[in-house]
Amino acid sequence: PRHPPQPYGSPPQQLTPAQQQQYQQQLQQQQQFQHQQYQQHQQQYQAQHPLVGHIGAYNTMASQVGHQPHRGNFQPPPQGQQQRQQQHGAQGGAVGRLQQPSSQGKGFRGPKDGCGSIDAAKQQAVAPAPMTAIQKAEARAKAAAAEAEKQAAQKKAEKKAKQAAAQKVAAEQSVVQKAAEEEAAKAHVEAKAAEEERSATPGSETLPAGEETTWEDAAIAPADPAVNNAEAKQLDAPKSTPGTEPDAEEDSLGLGAGVRKERDEREHLNLVFIGHVDAGKSTFCGQILYQTEQVDARTIEKYEKEAKEKNRDSWFLAFIMDTNEEERAKGKTVEVGRAHFETARKRYTILDAPGHKNYVPNMIAGACQADVGVLVISARKGEFETGFERGGQTREHALLAKTLGVRLLVVVINKMDDPTVKWSQERFNECEEKLSPFLKGCGYNVKKDVVFLPISALSAANVVQRFKGAPWYNGPCFLEVLDTLPACDRNVSGALRLPILSKYKDLGTVVEGKVEQGTIAAGDKLFVMPNRVPVEVLNVWLDQDEVAYLVGGENARVKLKDISDDDILPGFVLTPRGDTACPAVRRFEAQLRVVELLEHKSIFSAGYTAILHVHAAAEECVIMELTSAIDKKTGKRSKRKPMFVKSGEVITCIIEVEQNVCIEPFEQCPQMGRFTLRDEGTTIGIGKVLELMPGP
Repeated sequence: PRHPPQPYGSPPQQLTPAQQQQYQQQLQQQQQFQHQQYQQHQQQYQAQHPLVGHIGAYNTMASQVGHQPHRGNFQPPPQGQQQRQQQHGAQGGAVGRLQQPSSQGKGFRGPKDGCGSIDAAKQQAVAPAPMTAIQKAEARAKAAAAEAEKQAAQKKAEKKAKQAAAQKVAAEQSVVQKAAEEEAAKAHVEAKAAEEERSATPGSETLPAGEETTWEDAAIAPADPAVNNAEAKQLDAPKSTPGTEPDAEEDSLGLGAGVRKERDEREHLNLVFIGHVDAGKSTFCGQILYQTEQVDARTIEKYEKEAKEKNRDSWFLAFIMDTNEEERAKGKTVEVGRAHFETARKRYTILDAPGHKNYVPNMIAGACQADVGVLVISARKGEFETGFERGGQTREHALLAKTLGVRLLVVVINKMDDPTVKWSQERFNECEEKLSPFLKGCGYNVKKDVVFLPISALSAANVVQRFKGAPWYNGPCFLEVLDTLPACDRNVSGALRLPILSKYKDLGTVVEGKVEQGTIAAGDKLFVMPNRVPVEVLNVWLDQDEVAYLVGGENARVKLKDISDDDILPGFVLTPRGDTACPAVRRFEAQLRVVELLEHKSIFSAGYTAILHVHAAAEECVIMELTSAIDKKTGKRSKRKPMFVKSGEVITCIIEVEQNVCIEPFEQCPQMGRFTLRDEGTTIGIGKVLELMPGP
């Protein structure tokens, strides 16, 4: 039978205790759900109508007790909402709050006072409901937009200020340049008037017609001071009159007045520091810069503190050259570091090459710029043997240096102050005896072109000043050895050859490289080979100083016109236009010495593929044909073509590359005719170009 209707909240009769307990649980869940629904509905309604809910609750309560309803313009909520508000009022909701009279004597006092006022209802209104997620997102978006507008306005103001400052500086520079040009023109007029006055004076001598020179002629004059002095003695007196010097004429024409620096006529040498990893190359370079006052003591203290934080106290000098954070963290040089120092006799550029075998291509890029090689050897027990054994970088670096044109080699035995060495003469002689036969096999004349000396890079012993702690050594220190090296041959009169090492944008296209031969000056019209792109030279720099011209053997920085940096790659060459341009070919005949083949490729024959390194270029190549074998003793070629050769043999072969490469026969330009073959990170052969052949 069906049960009669039960009052709300009371369980039905004739139920077992378990059924009654289940009924109570279901009833509680239903009440909780209804209460949650009511709260959500009340929050939404009060957010839209803050006062309606309270006045509607009051009208419901007033009708129950017999009072008049509120006479305002607000309508009571729907019947369903009135019931929920009544239930909520029993639990201390809005109705319960309205039934409590005010103790302050102000505002709404209760239902017996009739109807309250809208102001009283406003005072009794609860705090506004919290913002929804959409409203919060909109508020955040508005705040972010306002902040972005503020930052944009600030950046715009800063940009305007910078532009105004730049315009002001440019105006000041133009005024200074204009004043300098006026002064130069005035000096030129005065000098010309003085020359005319002297020419009108009886007994004065003038230069014959056609013998007058301009600053362009002086820019390509030999750099030898003795030659300049001899030419000056042959010239007549009016030629040396102030105002007619090449620099004065250059300034009078407005070509960089006050910008170009006078050339330093001291000999310039590029030093490449090579050797096995952890031999102390970067520390040695840093010590040289510190002892020659190229780095101040404050910077050294900063590097010492940084090295101590990394628990590498002895690395602080290496931080001078290793500026990359990766290099400092690992203690391994990756890129070729560059620095400058000078003595009373010569100027030097340091090229700190990486010693790790993974970075040999970077070492090749540095060694191809060098005039003198500094082979750093570690005298510590075990380290010298590791670097000199098969696979060590001491052997490969010495061989590559000779192949890349490094004629003079200074071998420094480093770490002589190590506890395992203690400036031992026996250890020094042992290293020298093991290295001499190998260097001789690489092609060095050990008696004339190689110098051995002991040093300690960390303590600066025998670096700048002679070391007196070793009675058995009475030779010069490192800087004295550099100053006494014979002068290098510079081919100034040949056609310009400037292999490009790197390029970047700086208000135009700027390229860097070494002038292998010839002369380059501002205003020259050249080709960029192998693409034959015509360009014009705008400015030239020697290291950091702008000069009028550069000669063979000097490091160049050149700004070019009429070409984009995207059209230039490392290995391209700046050459003159016309018949003297550097040839670009894909096939050539070469003399090759097979140094050391790989274990799994122990035979060298036609079809062998490798990487060809020539000056700053690196291209894939293939051996097309072995043309002859060369006898090491007699140097004669064999009449029969060999099918294959092994390590240590010398042959002639035809090599073909994938892209055109700028090379020349070794007899015409040695710097452009040397090359190296590498395969899988190992140097397998060195050679020179014999003859250029037409392409396929």
